Amino acid sequence: MKSLKHIIDSLGAAKVADLCGISVRAVYKWRASNSLPRTEYTGETRYSEILSQALGNGISAGEIRNFSNPIKSGSALSA
Repeated sequence: MKSLKHIIDSLGAAKVADLCGISVRAVYKWRASNSLPRTEYTGETRYSEILSQALGNGISAGEIRNFSNPIKSGSALSA
């Protein structure tokens, strides 16, 4: 289970939303982009830790952050 999509599918979008205190729609946005929001990488949220605990710590929060890192577009990289 090395993608955010697999984690969401495994736990269920409604459960992820409930655990993280967000809407199911937000969870589907994460799933579509296969990435966590920017706030996870600026320290404003700890969704990866919540997901890790929900998975019985089988995947660490750091691993989840690493494979769920948003990919910057080419225009953002050249700016």
